[in-house]
Amino acid sequence: MRYDLVIFDNDGVLVDSEPISNRLLAGCLTELGHPTSYEDSIRDYMGSAMHRVHDLVEERTGQRLPADFDDVFHTRVFAAFERELKQVAGVEDVLERLAADEVPCCVASSGSHERIRVGHRTTGLDRWFDDDRIFSSQDVGRGKPAPDLFLYAAERMGVAPERCVVVEDSPLGVTAAVSAGMDVYGFTAMTPAGKLGAATRFFGDMGELTALLAEEN
Repeated sequence: MRYDLVIFDNDGVLVDSEPISNRLLAGCLTELGHPTSYEDSIRDYMGSAMHRVHDLVEERTGQRLPADFDDVFHTRVFAAFERELKQVAGVEDVLERLAADEVPCCVASSGSHERIRVGHRTTGLDRWFDDDRIFSSQDVGRGKPAPDLFLYAAERMGVAPERCVVVEDSPLGVTAAVSAGMDVYGFTAMTPAGKLGAATRFFGDMGELTALLAEEN
């Protein structure tokens, strides 16, 4: 394969968590008097760290979310993960191929370390990613769309940014990867290609990814 490191976003790319978490986020915000539909949550918050939720609500309403908002939200999310969360179809085949070809990979997610690990334990993906290959927005000062998280992951993995490819499904993540000087493959299972317009390539089925990674420019 033509890259030295494959950096995966987590939510919506490795685990099928976006429908769950955005449904619950919309519910939590609505309960607090900030009416939010599932579609609103996808549009405004998909791929972002929790600080963006706080910042946008305060910017739009002048009100701060409660101090325990993140804890309440994540308690609901983790409980739902235990009941509903699955791997993204085809992702295990991709990871097996990368391992067979000795191409390193890691995770760089806006989610917290706890959220990533709960999702991986629930779906069995924990066997593929040890602690040294999981990076969270908690590790850097600014989350996506800033490039900091992807640059941090590349540095920790010892690979130059131009030798990395990011697999992303959110506009914020694509922006971050492009700003980091990395190629980015936009996964369009939930997000139309038109909203991932700066991506290097697009694919709608995880089964297509290994062939794309092997292609020359």
